[in-house]
Amino acid sequence: MADSKREVERKYEATPETRLPDLTRAAGVSAVVHRGLGELDAVYYDTADLRLAADSLTLRRRTGGDDAGWHLKIPVSADVREEIRAPLTDALPPGLGDLLRSRVRRTPVDPVVRILSARDVHHLLDADGALLAEVSIDEVLAERLTEEGHGATAAWTEMEVELADDADPALLDAVERRLRKAGIRPSAAPSKLSRALAETAPGKPRRKEKKEPAPRTAGDHVLAYVRRQVTALVELDPAVRRDLPDSVHRMRVATRRLRSALRTYRKVLDRSVTDPLRDELKWLAAELGVDRDQEVLDARLSSRVAALPGTLVLGPVEARLRITSVARRTGSRRRVASVLDAERYLTLLDALDGLLADPPLRPDAARAPRATLPRAVLKDYERLATRVGNALGLPAGEERDTAMHEARKAAKRVRYAAEAARPALGKPAKRFARRMKSVQSVLGDHQDSVVARDALRTLAVQAHGAGESAFTWGLLYGREEATAEARERELPEVWARASRPGPRAALEG
Repeated sequence: MADSKREVERKYEATPETRLPDLTRAAGVSAVVHRGLGELDAVYYDTADLRLAADSLTLRRRTGGDDAGWHLKIPVSADVREEIRAPLTDALPPGLGDLLRSRVRRTPVDPVVRILSARDVHHLLDADGALLAEVSIDEVLAERLTEEGHGATAAWTEMEVELADDADPALLDAVERRLRKAGIRPSAAPSKLSRALAETAPGKPRRKEKKEPAPRTAGDHVLAYVRRQVTALVELDPAVRRDLPDSVHRMRVATRRLRSALRTYRKVLDRSVTDPLRDELKWLAAELGVDRDQEVLDARLSSRVAALPGTLVLGPVEARLRITSVARRTGSRRRVASVLDAERYLTLLDALDGLLADPPLRPDAARAPRATLPRAVLKDYERLATRVGNALGLPAGEERDTAMHEARKAAKRVRYAAEAARPALGKPAKRFARRMKSVQSVLGDHQDSVVARDALRTLAVQAHGAGESAFTWGLLYGREEATAEARERELPEVWARASRPGPRAALEG
């Protein structure tokens, strides 16, 4: 079974002669204790084209030290990585292999570098003797294991400062100030692996990849947005597999934003290529939605029950709600896991990569952003206006509920379109997206009440069949009905503000 920890560390250049300065002068450090020497032997794995390294992931099998085993490190932010560990085995544990799937797809990972480290460890302690950080000076020898460049070696010395669990990140700044005063500078390499790959590369050292040029045309801006959403899909895959909080929601949002952009900007990207992708993205969003919708429903009903006075909670309401939630969420999580393991999903990721590698640009893609993007956003807006008008013209009831749901989806599409155009159109697009979000929020709460009422009716039937009181479920049903009516009364005013002509005119400059 894999476990994980949040690794917060900084690396510094060192030499064999480097000695630690007096770190008790760093704020909060009361003692520096020498913990001795150790030897570590790690083999790093990647695809032949180094896909993991390109995304700053590291996968290693390490022996020696007190954490021998398989380690997968996923970047979180500057200085921070999530380290996922599995017991030491000969072959890559399947659980870790699954977390690599969105990056490597069907390509195997093989040894690329072996790194031997002679480590000299010191602990920084506070006044109570609690561990604040571990400082190590590593004598490193790296050997390339790939077919090309096999046997090439590199050696260097570096220093690492790793924060202890729950320690204040400000300690890293305090320690760095003392190190800098002693002439010790931050390392240019973010990890041992990146340095090893660079210094053992065949021929000339690898140059840093140039940054993408700033978007200029409408096509540039649309592709930049599409690329961000594809990147989000790939990066969120491991989090969804680990069932991390909000991960399914964020992956579903990226899927919807991507699908929406391909529809909105059909004058930029040829729909004969993008329509099949939209169909597959619709499938993925629907599969992710099974778990996400249940998560939203659980949170809504739980908060409603918690808000009731105890005198109005009759029968085992919380227990029934909890049992129902666990059963449904367990099934939905299994379904999501099976989707991410499906060949259909991997084929979709391949197709998205192909879209970015060879985009099917139409003539409008070469035009200036202000000549193309506002028209696409406003076309989606007109569709929304029609749907809102239709919903407002219907009497209360199931038909109106359906119409408001369709309007909600249209509002979300307009908002996504404006957000995609924001880097090109600036504040007008930001303000317009905010107006559309206000409409989406009202319509979204209304739809959530529709879904909640359906679930509450089912729970009431189940409770009645089990001989329990259905009073509380009926009470909650009535409150959800009142919520829906309130949103329906609120919509005309919210729409009147959002549909004022000023923000639309500002989009067109």
